[in-house]
Amino acid sequence: MPAAYRLLAFFTMVRVKICGITNPEDALSAVDAGADALGFVFYKESPRYITPEKARSIITTIPSFTTAIGVFANESQHRVEEIISLTGIDVIQLHGDETPDMCQYSRRVIKAIRVKTLQSLEPLKQYRDSVTAFLLDTYTPKGLGGTGQIFNWDIAVEAKQFGTIILAGGLTPENIANAVERVKPYGVDVSSGVEAKKGKKDHNKMKLFIERAKAV
Repeated sequence: MPAAYRLLAFFTMVRVKICGITNPEDALSAVDAGADALGFVFYKESPRYITPEKARSIITTIPSFTTAIGVFANESQHRVEEIISLTGIDVIQLHGDETPDMCQYSRRVIKAIRVKTLQSLEPLKQYRDSVTAFLLDTYTPKGLGGTGQIFNWDIAVEAKQFGTIILAGGLTPENIANAVERVKPYGVDVSSGVEAKKGKKDHNKMKLFIERAKAV
């Protein structure tokens, strides 16, 4: 492959975020497998919750080119800024009912949108000037994310007109290649799809997921 085409492939390759990191072994395995970003969940109701102190101890060990993303839901802005300062988080991901005005932070912000139907995309018009990307996850009345369920990817294709899209919701090593080829998102986000159990990753699944996502 000519050098110019290799360079183009590098810049158009989908970015992969492994979310719900709770221990250093999973973090370093994800990085070694080629993950671009790691997600740390600071929402206490999540089975993948991690304390800021523990997250800091992990973040200090990961390479500089790996992005650390803090996941919050309906948290006060003061507390979010406190956790940013303590942990060294690079990007904020908001999963709750935060308004566009509540997305103003000292770090870049990703706003999660729970998708049920095409009408679920209406809020994107309000947030497009307040955030740098949208994470599309599956709507469920039982929780704010990490459900392991997929939604209609045609809706994700439509969402791209509103900004940068990160695809989530039910992604696994088995369906990730199809998802990336169909949606062509900027990035993909996985948590339960590469777990051995809640809060603990399956290192082989992570490796397969990342390989297959980036091979498309």
